[in-house]
Amino acid sequence: MKPVATVEGRAIPFGRANVDTDVIIPAKWLKTISRQGLGQGAFETVRAEPGNVFDDPDYAGAAILIAGENFGCGSSREHAAWALADLGIQAVIAPSFSDIFSGNAFKNGILTVELPRAAIDRLMTVARTDPISIDLEHQTVTTRFQDRFSFEIDPFRKHCLLNGLDEVGLTLAMDDRIAAYEEKRAAELPWL
Repeated sequence: MKPVATVEGRAIPFGRANVDTDVIIPAKWLKTISRQGLGQGAFETVRAEPGNVFDDPDYAGAAILIAGENFGCGSSREHAAWALADLGIQAVIAPSFSDIFSGNAFKNGILTVELPRAAIDRLMTVARTDPISIDLEHQTVTTRFQDRFSFEIDPFRKHCLLNGLDEVGLTLAMDDRIAAYEEKRAAELPWL
């Protein structure tokens, strides 16, 4: 997993509330176990709407998605986080998230930032014309217009994201301790 310290640039001003995982990645795309290529199916039903923000060239390559309340509700499919990552999304800002989606996003290196509705409304306005910056170390979202919004994040998740540690990375970081334990156990219980 790549470390996440800052995410800067244009943000997709999506803003819809109660976007479930079937909207993020429709079920017909779930026939794969690969994380690659799912960005093509991300928000497929929304992309079928004329003038949607996902196909607007102004937001091409945007690493930030701004959404409404209860983002990622619905099923527990991890494919939703995979699709966002394959789309290039590194952070989602919303007033609230489904717990399961938030966990899946974290495990896939996507920062979820919860901000009050008023902050989301302001960021939606700014995102239409200007970049947004998220600083994970200082837990702030800022704009060039002097907007500054603070957010909370679980310290463990913050540590993992800043250091690019997924579950495998956390285990490998304890390699010396694991090896020492195995050596000690083999000496104490040679018959095992």
